[in-house]
Amino acid sequence: MTLLSVENLTVEFPTRNGVLTAIEDVTLTVEPGEILGMVGESGAGKSMTGAAIIGLIEPPGRIARGEIRLEGERIDNLPREAMRRVRGRRIGAIFQDPLTSLNPVLTVGEQLIETIHTHLKLPRAEARESAIDWLRRVGIPAPEKRIDTYPHQYSGGMRQRVVIALALCAEPRLIIADEPTTALDVSVQAQIIALLRKLCKETGASVILVTHDMGVIAETADRVAVMYAGRIVEIGPVAEVIRNPQHPYTAGLMASIPRIGPRPEVLPQIEGAMPRLNARPQGCAFNPRCPKRIELCVRVRPDLIAAGQGAAACHLINEKEAVA
Repeated sequence: MTLLSVENLTVEFPTRNGVLTAIEDVTLTVEPGEILGMVGESGAGKSMTGAAIIGLIEPPGRIARGEIRLEGERIDNLPREAMRRVRGRRIGAIFQDPLTSLNPVLTVGEQLIETIHTHLKLPRAEARESAIDWLRRVGIPAPEKRIDTYPHQYSGGMRQRVVIALALCAEPRLIIADEPTTALDVSVQAQIIALLRKLCKETGASVILVTHDMGVIAETADRVAVMYAGRIVEIGPVAEVIRNPQHPYTAGLMASIPRIGPRPEVLPQIEGAMPRLNARPQGCAFNPRCPKRIELCVRVRPDLIAAGQGAAACHLINEKEAVA
């Protein structure tokens, strides 16, 4: 059974000047044990999609349309208390800044023990032993002693390890990892990504990995969803999307990554900027920046259609097929 199914998800924010659509008609699935990467520029809607799945959209934001199903059960319309029980027990979360994820006035142990006790109903003595074991599994040295220390007594990389332990200790089926390595040094980033992949493989948890770093996606994910202006513009197996991108935006992202070898005089870049929520153009949102746009792109918004081993939202795909 598919672990997570998101159908036509649309998130809106009412304002004095009208309704702003943050994400629109997002459809995706996550299979058991799979790591799905979500990549795109800042403001593309990656983190908002994750927040919607985990039920953390702040009012007046709302899910205007669509459905979110976890193991076949619809969760987007659950009451707040019911969603709180899902969050932590069935869906875990790892955020980019561990200091905002950890309570500074509670020891690391108190936070882990409370999570394990609440969701797994273990007695506190057993919950403490489990917490120590999780600190050991995420690579915290001398966990029997460090369990009684506070978050500020850990380095950034060690804090993020604690956050991973906190996300996984209740044995959730799905992890939302929102830019989990952004605030860390490059060498520590690699350690954290390797740790997350290893632990999820051991526990069987699936992951939605939100990032702007295509390198992290290439190293970690099984499939990737590329987002632009609140919509998925391409989705497919990582190797296929990297080697043979079907959407001009994905191709632009790939071309802008520096490569080992002779350096070009000018690094390729995508001209312009992503449109504001209240100023999205008619037709394909990428058309003002697209070097391959045709007249249809300016008038009609493309839907996701099969392309290669995945799918892409681009009129050029039909043009290529017509020529072939």
